Amino acid sequence: MSDPVERLRALEAQARRGGGQKRIDRQHARGKYTARERLEILLDPGTFQEIDTLARRVEADGPTDKPGDSVVTGWGRIDGREVCVYAQDFTVLGGSVGAVHGRKICKVIDLALRNGLPLIGLNDSGGARIQEGVDALAAYGEIFYRNTIASGVIPQISVILGPCAGGAVYSPAITDFVFMAQGTSNMFITGPGVVKAVTREEIGAEELGGAEVHGQKSGVAHFVCPDEDTTLAEVRRLLSFLPANNADDPPRREPTDSPDRLAPELDEIIPPAPDLAYDMRRVIKAVVDDGDFFEVHAHFAPNLLVGFARLDGYPVGVVAQQPQALAGVLDINASDKGARFIRFCDCFNIPLLTLTDTPGFLPGVDQEHGGIIRHGAKMLFAYAEATVPKLAVVTRKAYGGAYIVMSSKHLRSDVNLAWPGAEIAVMGPEGAVNVLYRRELAAAEDPDALRATLIAEYRERFANPYVAAARGYLDAVIAPRETRPRLITALRLLLNKRASLPAKKHGNIPL
Repeated sequence: MSDPVERLRALEAQARRGGGQKRIDRQHARGKYTARERLEILLDPGTFQEIDTLARRVEADGPTDKPGDSVVTGWGRIDGREVCVYAQDFTVLGGSVGAVHGRKICKVIDLALRNGLPLIGLNDSGGARIQEGVDALAAYGEIFYRNTIASGVIPQISVILGPCAGGAVYSPAITDFVFMAQGTSNMFITGPGVVKAVTREEIGAEELGGAEVHGQKSGVAHFVCPDEDTTLAEVRRLLSFLPANNADDPPRREPTDSPDRLAPELDEIIPPAPDLAYDMRRVIKAVVDDGDFFEVHAHFAPNLLVGFARLDGYPVGVVAQQPQALAGVLDINASDKGARFIRFCDCFNIPLLTLTDTPGFLPGVDQEHGGIIRHGAKMLFAYAEATVPKLAVVTRKAYGGAYIVMSSKHLRSDVNLAWPGAEIAVMGPEGAVNVLYRRELAAAEDPDALRATLIAEYRERFANPYVAAARGYLDAVIAPRETRPRLITALRLLLNKRASLPAKKHGNIPL
């Protein structure tokens, strides 16, 4: 081929064909898009700029394999904002990771880091390229190192759209958010064959490491979506709440919801009996702009809700108990879930809104032996370390250590509010009375009547928001309907907050 431009076009066309039409058809038959189709769906139309299109292995006797290897890399835009991307191409050598594949991913991570841009990785790979031996392992190590260095500097999002096995799983695990598509994506360190050989357990790939498993049980997946189209749309939605990097502010949207809007339905949302549940999502949606709450980890540790919303157009990270699940107690999984989310928000200048209704930490042998002390301390550490604006509202209960953990004034929360019926105490009135008046109750002719009287007295003296407000541990007690405008007023004040931590390499969070 004599014409240089014609030769270039031929090589580019070869790269765009990936592994050829038969393999593309096979990919479609599995209900999966190709790498390039995924990028077209994810990015704004016509904005993708590919790099390393012609990268391939070069041996002593010349280039080998297909141009582009088994991954597509470059940058584009989402809602007009620049992002860096890579998409593994399963039609080329099963998307396996070799030296060239790894170098391409490292190059785009470096590009994202130098320019302060979010990184999105679309994972669909059979794993390390066995025929390249240690070079394939070295490629993984270089990727992991860059994921670690970029952590807390740029948002990193991993999207699992096929297999992700062996050492490959650790790149998504280091990144900030993991998306999985039901039915087509799975993640595991060792596959079903190895599990059977070692433990004699028979299990399928979906049951071992499918989207439902990682969304509900392991907590590895932050988002579980029904198909690839929904998954990629949700990635775009997530980015709408996030800044490009840790030096930028989160993107504000001009609000259509009045900042002065009251929510009278909140005056009636707390049930009359303290042991009856209500849906904290209703509280969140009544308070935030247009009722729009983008929940993270929706199916994992449901007793704690975390996610993104907006107040007066400003993104905020929401952390809230869910009384409908385990009465809103804090347990091991909820503590891990909350701590990771809080630290992400603090990394990227996203204010925190905490809604508290918790009877405390979950008691039990399994929790104690599982390390609830260590795990609960993660959440305490995360709140105490966070320097972003911190707003908190006690809606009903805040007992014991869980009161302290949930963005209390003692952890340097900026504005703390409570509803009039809130109870803030070492423990609930019922438990406190049983401890304090055990002998009197045992000797009483009518212990039930005496217990009721003592509970009412305890609630009046200790378990109400006015005791905490009198000591300055609350900034105000407010009517529930006023929650939205009071929070927005406080957030506006705190947008210029400046706080710093003592000079140090990093803290030692109790992992």
